[in-house]
Amino acid sequence: MKRGRLVSWLLIVFGVLYFSVPLLGTFEFSLRLLRGVYSLAAYRIVLADPRFGATVAYSTALAVATIVVGVLLVVPTAYWIQLRLPWLRPVVEFITLLPLVIPAIVLVFGYLRIYNSSSVLPFTGSERTTDLLLMFSYVTLALPYMYRAVDTGLRAIDVRTLTEAAQSLGAGWSTILLGVILPNVRVAVLSGAFLTFAIVIGEFTMASLLDRPAFGPYLQNIGANRAYEPAALSIISFAITWACMGLLQVFGRGTPAQVAGAH
Repeated sequence: MKRGRLVSWLLIVFGVLYFSVPLLGTFEFSLRLLRGVYSLAAYRIVLADPRFGATVAYSTALAVATIVVGVLLVVPTAYWIQLRLPWLRPVVEFITLLPLVIPAIVLVFGYLRIYNSSSVLPFTGSERTTDLLLMFSYVTLALPYMYRAVDTGLRAIDVRTLTEAAQSLGAGWSTILLGVILPNVRVAVLSGAFLTFAIVIGEFTMASLLDRPAFGPYLQNIGANRAYEPAALSIISFAITWACMGLLQVFGRGTPAQVAGAH
């Protein structure tokens, strides 16, 4: 027993060091912009750059839109498969895995080929429609994570019993989805949502080839021309990710009781 606990603690320590040492090294490097002293000059330069605020705001708005569309697409689909079409699950799982197999550069070139300005659906004909095309591209990229998160949450509750109980009380399908199912898979939806947020914030290929002012291309551009500012941007991105994880913990409280009550 003691040897097993020692091995467990050694593995935990190794994992902490594995992730924290590179992060601390990056943070320490980001403070070296002024020779001989540690300073936050790199952070001040980044935060003072108007492109930083513009790209973060653009990617954040795009991430929110992607999350909303992804939830509206995935939750009813996963719910209906769990309730009525369980035999279709392997097919849907295979389809949702395709974005992990097909490279993003192949997807974006396919979009450009199909939705160029001379096609029937000219999504690249204006900035707004290009933003819409990029948002749908991100929905595709995030589909494997969003679908599996929601599907796992639905498998943890008794969907059929909840649906029959709600129908016996006169609830319609919209009420069942929004008032019964969605609250019970709230943590699963939030998990998929924040994974989607992380994907959108850091994505480079699609935003770059569609020529949109996203955070990913801005980060790459800064990294190609400067040394210390990219390290500061990496730390800021890490802080944003951890802030999202904190929000997940805050908004996910109380769900276990709801799920237990559902049984």
